[in-house]
Amino acid sequence: MKQFGTIFQFELVSYFKNKVFVGVTIFLVVVIAGIMFFPNVKNLIEGRDANAAGESETAPEGTGADEAEAGEITGALLLFVPEEYRQDAKGIQDAFQSSFPEYEVLLTEDETEQIKEKVMEGDAECAFVLEGMDAYTYYVNNLPMYDANTEIVDEVLQNMYRVNAMVNGGMTAEEAQEALSVEIRHETESLGKDQMKNFLYTYIMIFALYMVILLYGQMVATNVATEKSSRAMELLITSAKPVSMMFGKVLASCLAGFVQLLVVFGSSILFYNINKAQWEGNGIVASIFDMPLNLLVYMLIFFVLGFFVYAFMFGAIGSTASKVEDINTSVMPVTLLFIAGFLVVMMSMSSGNVDSLLMRICSYVPFVSPMAMFTRIAMSTVPLYEIVISIAVLMVSVAGIGIISAKIYRVGVLLYGTTPKMGSILKAIRKA
Repeated sequence: MKQFGTIFQFELVSYFKNKVFVGVTIFLVVVIAGIMFFPNVKNLIEGRDANAAGESETAPEGTGADEAEAGEITGALLLFVPEEYRQDAKGIQDAFQSSFPEYEVLLTEDETEQIKEKVMEGDAECAFVLEGMDAYTYYVNNLPMYDANTEIVDEVLQNMYRVNAMVNGGMTAEEAQEALSVEIRHETESLGKDQMKNFLYTYIMIFALYMVILLYGQMVATNVATEKSSRAMELLITSAKPVSMMFGKVLASCLAGFVQLLVVFGSSILFYNINKAQWEGNGIVASIFDMPLNLLVYMLIFFVLGFFVYAFMFGAIGSTASKVEDINTSVMPVTLLFIAGFLVVMMSMSSGNVDSLLMRICSYVPFVSPMAMFTRIAMSTVPLYEIVISIAVLMVSVAGIGIISAKIYRVGVLLYGTTPKMGSILKAIRKA
């Protein structure tokens, strides 16, 4: 136990003295602070600009309201109505204006080429040339990636077409409008889990586990390979038990990662509570910081156990590498195994089918269960006995993989030169 404590303390202190570790932590806290305080900074800047504008400009009497309205308009929208619909041109213009408040809708009788020229020269932001109430051409100079103008016009013309059809069928315009604008009320009551709401919790946990395992697992493997290449491992292995060394290194890396996450997420919660009034209107951000306590507990359990499984594997593989340069190649199978599990869980989350047969199987496979079972708990209703079995399998797997990794770590001291094959490692473990 004394050997374990010494190794654990040494490894933990080395993490906290690592400039990269400290720098990344500070950087993440600063970025989160910038995001959380952004609404306040934005309001402060806008308030100063508004005050400066109010002091430097004095509007003539009777024009203040007109200038305020004009300030909301970003450009002109040209609207061409065919001659057979000219008697309804004003109604069509009003419908377009209500649907495009950011534009000044202007009726035009110009030819198509003239309309296109005005759009290209910037005299108008865009133009709609109606060929009838069910067909039109949309002209715009540079088409934005997310341009929804055609969807808006489709809905406008569709409603007007239906109103005209109802009026021609004997209904008054008021009756037709009332029939089209009827409000449908509904309520949704989820008796189980709200997948859309819990999707954010699940995604954050899985993504954090993904980053921490790849980052700290690589660090464990690199530290072990560095000790081996410098021959320090040969001295250590004679004065300390392999199990103490392996568990000391992995537990230290786990605690260091946990402290880093605690600082990052703790600062996020602190900054959010300071600026809570500014974020209350944002349902997505507010829901992230409203995680139920039971989900938080499950997240910590699966996070820690999942990290142990892969950290032991990374440490064992690191001991088989003769040079630090060989680490990336050596850990590739473990990395691919984790990425494969990550992709399976992410695809199940995206499809919404988190209780598929594949996900149920993955819930008991220790290499995938930290992500798969937590996803099912967050986005579905899982019986308690299944959760207990999954956690029990994970705990047994952590102990088993830790002991095997310690044996690999012990025999890895003697394996120099080329990367050993799996058969030779298994033979050495049997003899250890």
